[in-house]
Order: sequence, then C-alpha cells, then structure tokens
Amino acid sequence: MVSILGISAFYHDSAAAIIVDGKILAAAQEERFTRKKHDSSYPFHAVEFVLKFSGLKLSEIDHVVFYEKPFLKFERLLETYVALAPRGFKQFTKSMPAWLREKLFQKNLLMKLLCEHDKNFKDEKKIFFSEHHLSHAASAFYPSPFDEAIVLTADGVGEWATTTVAIGKGKELEIKKEIHFPHSLGLLYSAFTYYTGFKVNSGEYKLMGLAPYGEPKYSDLIKQNLIDIKRDGSFRLSQDYFDYATGLKMTSNKFHKLFGQEPRDSKKDKLTQFHMDIASSIQNVTEEVMMTLAASLRKEYNIRNLCLAGGVALNCVANGKILKQKIFEKIWIQPAAGDAGGSLGAALALWHLELKNERKPKEDDMQGSYLGPSYSQKEIENELDKINANYEIYDEKEIIDITSESLKNGDAVGWFQGRMEFGPRALGGRSILGDPRSSTMQKNLNLKVKYRESFRPFAPSVLREDVNNWFKINDDSPYMLIVAEILDKKKIEMTNEEKKLFGIDKLNIQRSDIPAVTHVDYSARIQTVHKETNPMYYSLIEKFKEKTNCAVLINTSFNVRGEPIVNTPADAFNCFMGTEMDKLVIGNCFLDKKDQKKELKKDYKNQFELD
Repeated sequence: MVSILGISAFYHDSAAAIIVDGKILAAAQEERFTRKKHDSSYPFHAVEFVLKFSGLKLSEIDHVVFYEKPFLKFERLLETYVALAPRGFKQFTKSMPAWLREKLFQKNLLMKLLCEHDKNFKDEKKIFFSEHHLSHAASAFYPSPFDEAIVLTADGVGEWATTTVAIGKGKELEIKKEIHFPHSLGLLYSAFTYYTGFKVNSGEYKLMGLAPYGEPKYSDLIKQNLIDIKRDGSFRLSQDYFDYATGLKMTSNKFHKLFGQEPRDSKKDKLTQFHMDIASSIQNVTEEVMMTLAASLRKEYNIRNLCLAGGVALNCVANGKILKQKIFEKIWIQPAAGDAGGSLGAALALWHLELKNERKPKEDDMQGSYLGPSYSQKEIENELDKINANYEIYDEKEIIDITSESLKNGDAVGWFQGRMEFGPRALGGRSILGDPRSSTMQKNLNLKVKYRESFRPFAPSVLREDVNNWFKINDDSPYMLIVAEILDKKKIEMTNEEKKLFGIDKLNIQRSDIPAVTHVDYSARIQTVHKETNPMYYSLIEKFKEKTNCAVLINTSFNVRGEPIVNTPADAFNCFMGTEMDKLVIGNCFLDKKDQKKELKKDYKNQFELD
C-alpha cells in the first residue's frame, strides 16, 4: 500500500488531499475548517482531516508532495522586479524578507509544519515538489474518464506558466506548450474584476454573472489595446495597461483613461450600465480566447477529448460554449479547478509520473467530488443538542417526503447530507435549496438568505435523465461547470416593453417555467444529479418531480456572502439561525425555524467580510 499526501498552500485556497494506491480517498479546503474564506495558510486542519479519514499517521505516509516549486516562483518574482525596476521597489522590499526567511526554503518550513501533526515524521526525503501547472493538468486528466485527452490549463500564474497545453495518454502526461507570465488570461480577467469593484481571486464569478446584463461594447477596445490574440488562440498582453507585475494594483492609469473611468469603489459606488458592459466585454473576449485555443488544439492534435483545470476553467459560460460548438466530443472539468485542486493533482502526478503506476480510466474518479468530512446521525444529534436546537427525527423516506413538501410550498431549505464537496461548488451535500418555479425565489434567496447582490444567478440541479427536457444540453455536468440555454418550449417570451429595459431592470422579468434559475440571457449553470454519486439528493429531486412535475431544484451553496461553505452541523445551524432560511435538514434531523429558541437567532448579515 502506497499513500501520498498532497498539499497546496501560501497563495489562496489552501487544501490537502490523500490518495492510497492511486485511489482518491479524501480532499478538503482549509477555509471550511478555519471559517476564513480562501484561507491561504498552511492547511493544518485539512491535513488532519485527510489523515484521520485514511486512518494513517503522518509518519506512516509514504510521500508528501507540494503543488508547486518555490525556487521557480522566486526566480520569476526576482526577474520581474529587476526587469521593471524601479517600479514596484516598495513591494519588493516588503515581500523579500518573507521569501528569504520562509518561502524560498519551503522544504524546511514544510518539515517544521508537518512535524506538528506527528513528531515521528522525520524523513525529509519523503517531501516532493510538483510544478504548479503540472499539478493542475494532473488534477484534470487522471480523474477523468478518458484514456487520451488534450489538457488545457489556464489561471493567473504558477511559477512562470499562465496557460499550458498537455497531452495525457494512459499514465503519461506531458506539457507541450506554455504561455508565460506576464501574459495571463486569468490575470486579465482579474484586472477587470478589480476594475468593476470586486475582490481579486474571489469575485471573478460575480463578473461572469454580471456580464449578461450588459453589451460587449468594449470588446474591440480590449482586443485593440490590451490583448493581442493570435490565430491559434495564444496571446500577449500590453503591460502598459496593468500594474499586477509589480504587485501594486491590477490596472494602471492608462487602463483607466482607455475606458474613461476610475476603478469602482464597492463601498460607495453603485454598479452602473458601464460596469455591466465592461463585464460583458471581458467575458466575450475570454470566451473568444478559450474557443480559439480549443479549436486550434483539436485541429493540431486530432484528439477528441478535452480536460480543463486552472481558475479560468471555472468560467462555466466559456466551457458551455466550447461544448455547444462540438469542438471536442467530450469535455471533463476538474471540480476543484483552482489552487485547491493542485493538492490532488500533485499527488496524482507523483503516483503516475514519478512512481510510474499504470492507470485504468473509470467513469469519473472524483466520486462526485464528495471527498470531505461527513457526520454520523449520532454526531449530528450530539452537536444539535449541545447548541439547544429543536429538531424532529425521521427515517430517510420521511425526510425526503417532508423536505420536498417544504420546497413545493416555497420554503428556503438548508440541506446538509453526506460528505462535504471538494471545490467551490455546493453539489447537494452542503446546499441551500428552493423551488425554481417561483418568480420571487431568486430575489428572496439573494437578499434575505445569502445577503448578496440581487443580480447573482442561481444554479439548477436537475436529474441527469431529465436534463434535455429542460435545457439545450444532453451531456453530464455533475460539477455545475457548464452553462446551457433553457429549452425554447420552456421560455416565456418578453414583451416589447420588457425588451426595452436595461441593466438590472431586466432582473425581475419572468423568462421561463423555472424563472428562479433562468439568467437574463435565458442561460443556466447546470448540475446534473446522478443516482450513483448522490442517491439521497437524487431521491429528493425525484420526489419533488413526482409532486410538481418539475425535475429541477435551485441549488446554491450553504453559506452567506463572504462565508466559506458550512462544514459541521453547528456551522449549518448557525447559518440557518443567522438568515431567513425556513427549514434545515441535517442527516435525519428536520428543523423548523419557528420551533427554535429566539435567543439562538444570530446576525449573519454583517458577520463576514464581503468578498
């Protein structure tokens, strides 16, 4: 038996994963334990969890692998500072002491931190380092169902690479091409995230959600000045418009002059039609790059399958367009596509590439991405008793029936079952659910439960066999990473008056039979639910369908804005009591808000730092 612990840390979304004989056993992000969103610190709690789940002490682990190479990263930082001096000197003097003290000699730092788990862990030779984009590529290819695939990874930056193309075949995975820093599609998108007033490395998905409210008026301006897109999809960025290379800020004064406005201050400036048009424009350009890259790679290598990872792979609108164009026959996207997934990819790369173990592709080795902690019924009851919660206990069949009835009656329901998801999406393990047929549910969930911007769309969970009865897609999308259009027969056509509306005024128009999950452009970010990976969630939607003739539920992550997704039953109860959620289902426990003690109510509206 060979065990490998993978770790990603020190940038954002720290995580740990463990594999034994090539099988993925457990993986989790540190933020879920510390309750600090995008926690970048050493993932002590995540490591503790995966070790406990595997039943192994750290000293019994055969190999530990870190997801990137600090020396290469240091080389990139140093070369960049030298090339751009004296710009960024202040930032340079700030960051260098930390690098020279800790980050550069990361093996020593990791050894020290690992010994906190187990003082008997003494063998330095057990520690390995993968390359950042190889970790991403491995996380996408090895768990995929493909024997052969093109693997495209794109993010902000790793060591030097920002975009890579690899070919995976059997156990082999080889990076063929790279685009290097400072030319980065991820950083380009993040620059516009910053410019529209959202938080970098956190708010990119808001920019994507805002885009359909605008028109891509600035796409040509972006392509003429900021990014030069080559015929094969490769690109270069004009650095005159950016300041991220020196670590000062994302955009330069030249950028602001080009678009005619200063960056939005989210604390005092409202979102306007200008910001919506900017969002639409950068989304349009991003899609063009990804689709051009995908088409040229298919033509060059003539391989029919595509795997995606890296932060840009979370752009589900671009993914949906690649799928719709049928550039590839099949697409598989790593659900923890960002840095968290690097912990898993590093472990898989070590197993197959370094240790040369064979690979037998299965349907999907990520097991629905349900790789985090779970709680027994006894543990759930103990936690709820400790916090004085009032609950009723039912068997599984009754729980399904009562919950589906609550949803049918318009309740917002917290749903906490089985293992926690790995990655940024709640997939029916730690979810807030609602009735998609309701014309008021999207607004109510956003403003009264999630405490977030009203424009934010919600995703539909749909039974896999029913997906093409509701949406223009008949493919698996288990990880909510593909956007597709609502079927024409489910749409409600807009009146002439409604068509004249602009921006956020479009929000409250009823566009389909399931308005709560239909975005302003008639699209939806789809999760197909499979009986094999989540039988209880599947049964709930099946029962809801039986009662309503609708095989779809609203599924949003179980948290409020700025809070990590809940991990424990206590986290779930606190979030339930801090919002206007109506019901909470944890294991076989059913909780009604009306039955809870008033003194247990919490104020979650201002509890977390806005993301």
